[in-house]
Amino acid sequence: MTSLRDDHSSLPLRSSGNRFLTVRSVRTGSTSSDLSRSGLPLGRPTSARQPRDRPAPDPTTRPDPSAFGCFPSGVTALCGIAGGAPVGIAASSFTSVSISPPLVSVCFQTSSTTWPRLRELDRVGISALAESHNDVCLSLSRRSDDRFVEVAWDSAESGAVFVEDAPAWLECSLYTEMSAGDHSVALFEIYALHADPEAAPLIFHASRFRRLATA
Repeated sequence: MTSLRDDHSSLPLRSSGNRFLTVRSVRTGSTSSDLSRSGLPLGRPTSARQPRDRPAPDPTTRPDPSAFGCFPSGVTALCGIAGGAPVGIAASSFTSVSISPPLVSVCFQTSSTTWPRLRELDRVGISALAESHNDVCLSLSRRSDDRFVEVAWDSAESGAVFVEDAPAWLECSLYTEMSAGDHSVALFEIYALHADPEAAPLIFHASRFRRLATA
């Protein structure tokens, strides 16, 4: 796996509006410490509970999808350059996994036609969408070849694509992938990131977009 060299402390970004931005490396400066504030548990339980005897699940019974919707999540956009054009998908199944190495995970339906194209790219951009990105999420969820017509985006020289004004950008490469029922679980290694902790994120809950309320 190719890793970011220490002398690459920032990555120039090409913008759809010809702006130039930078993304800070997670392996230099203070950026790696930002990951330590991601809320990952640092300790481990001293003892494990013994599993209870439970009846085997009925494979013919499908769970109610609304139960999964009870858990609120953020929304991410995974995008890259394929064949000279941006390609991307929206996903709410994003999770931080590891600090060393810096890893995150995203789940994709096995029926997805976009993930196979992203899988082949050297670099993929993951953007945590902002509360103003409702339309961006809907655009990237369409079954269409022109998902980026109304999406403002930037690209790194590596080909990773990012949504403009997103609270966080992660430049990643595929670390490993595993099958999980009707989904694939993909682990991505982070090579560079940029974050704006003050920016409000987009929240997805019970099949609706929501916003964080100020206490």
